[in-house]
Amino acid sequence: MNKSATRKSRCALVVATLLSISPSLFAGPVSLSDDSKSTDTSKEIPPVEKSWCETPPPWEIRIGVPGWLSSVSGDTGVKGIVTSPDVSFDQLLNHLTHFPIALSADARYQRWEFHVDGEYIEVGTSAPLPGLLFTNADVHIKSALAEGFFGYRLINCDNAFLTLFAGARWTYLQGDLSIFDNGDARLVILRQLLGIPGRLDFTDSIDWVDPLLGARGKVKIWKATKLWAEGNVGGFDANSDTAYELHRQGRTIVRSPVDSTDWSYDVAGGLEFQLTRWLWLQTGWRYFKYDFRKAGFTNKIAESGPLIQVGINF
Repeated sequence: MNKSATRKSRCALVVATLLSISPSLFAGPVSLSDDSKSTDTSKEIPPVEKSWCETPPPWEIRIGVPGWLSSVSGDTGVKGIVTSPDVSFDQLLNHLTHFPIALSADARYQRWEFHVDGEYIEVGTSAPLPGLLFTNADVHIKSALAEGFFGYRLINCDNAFLTLFAGARWTYLQGDLSIFDNGDARLVILRQLLGIPGRLDFTDSIDWVDPLLGARGKVKIWKATKLWAEGNVGGFDANSDTAYELHRQGRTIVRSPVDSTDWSYDVAGGLEFQLTRWLWLQTGWRYFKYDFRKAGFTNKIAESGPLIQVGINF
């Protein structure tokens, strides 16, 4: 009996213990007192706000293939004969005699930038000979340029940048002219001045290098969309020397000296879209004008029209 009583007392003790702790097992978490609810938060670390001007990665390389559908207007000339072609940008494809070639590349390390680009285009059209003869000429213009510059970013952010740059531009110009023979007696004098007594077609070319100064920038306006703009001025009369033009004077044609100039202006702007992490697209408008006259060459052509450029960045 003593053993049975002992077992019963042990069972009673276990049951009593379970009953004593059951409220704390099933009551859930202990509620905080009013004092604990009013914990002092003055020592908590405030969230760090993201800076609007975050520094971009130290290295960036961009390669693009631009396409520019520009109008061609102004004066161009070789051997002192000046013509005035006028081709609107929506008609340019009808006057191209060679598929245009263009490429651009940029490299940046921290705030320092290096940029190169180039293009080649051939355009053919019929143009008048103002101030010379009452006839037209077939004009075939071959034009090429290559430019490069070093720049420094005054503002260097992921969302915006502003760069000042300096560099040089090489330009090549070739003009092929074929004058229509309308029976004008002054054509004989023109052949003598040009040294082509047996024909009315001729060609000549020139190339030169100009210094240039400019600025470009970009600012983010919405998500993966940015507004961009750039411009430069070149020449500064670095290659100006002497120049001449042929023009009619009464019933004859004379050669007269004219002012020699060497300037160029290039302005462009638009929108850029980051399509993927590596692929970008630029759209916009570009205006580019030469004001060059040296020896018998004249290049006062203005080009203006929409542009589109697609490229990769890494």
